Amino acid sequence: MPIAQLTDPAVHTPPPAPPPLAYPWYDSVGRMRDFFDRAAGLLLFALTFPLTAVGWVAVRLTSSGPGLYSQTRVGLAGRHFRIYKLRTMYHNCEATMGGVKWSTKGDPRVTPVGRILRKLHIDELPQLWNVVVGDMSLVGPRPERPELVAPLSRQVAGYAERLAVPPGLTGLAQIQLPADTDLDSVRAKLRHDRCYIARRSPWLDLRLLFGTGVYLLGFSYAGVRRIALLPDADRWAAEQPTTETRTDIALPRPALGEAR
Repeated sequence: MPIAQLTDPAVHTPPPAPPPLAYPWYDSVGRMRDFFDRAAGLLLFALTFPLTAVGWVAVRLTSSGPGLYSQTRVGLAGRHFRIYKLRTMYHNCEATMGGVKWSTKGDPRVTPVGRILRKLHIDELPQLWNVVVGDMSLVGPRPERPELVAPLSRQVAGYAERLAVPPGLTGLAQIQLPADTDLDSVRAKLRHDRCYIARRSPWLDLRLLFGTGVYLLGFSYAGVRRIALLPDADRWAAEQPTTETRTDIALPRPALGEAR
């Protein structure tokens, strides 16, 4: 499906108000959290740079095109930024393989090396630079493409609340749910993002970072939640006031090109 069909420039989603701060010294838009994110991001970027470099070389040697690719994403309060990842698809695959398509299991646009990089999450490591420069946090909601934020904000009540905090390299939704496949999966991830925003704290962030390590070791979602003592987002959502969700706008799967 052409990307233009998902773009709705007439819709403007106003930036949401920041949530109340339970830990003012750990403010998501500055202070201790910003310092921690940048310092930890720089350390992790340096430590993982050799692995990133090996991945970059593998991509360049096995398929034509650049080793890195970048894409516009939506960050805090709706600000756009460029996200960086190792390229896992064939270069210019949209022009040579039928245009923009939804990502699917066994996607033929993904290179053999790209499948390995995705499986090991090595393709995500360049995003640590986005953390260093302040575009992202280590923990937060997954950043989405601007072509999808406007229609999703119209379709799913409360979706814009995700923009009240910086997007994260990892987060509650990222290590508790699989990739989006339909609108119901978007709602499920939104429940996890809202739960995180409502309960965010330095202690929860530390548990999520630990839980990410557990997740990368191959534990199940339920196992990660138990081991890292993570909140149950579905139970949290069930305790919140019911919010009406619009269903009159058809929306395809929210994952385009290399976006995941």
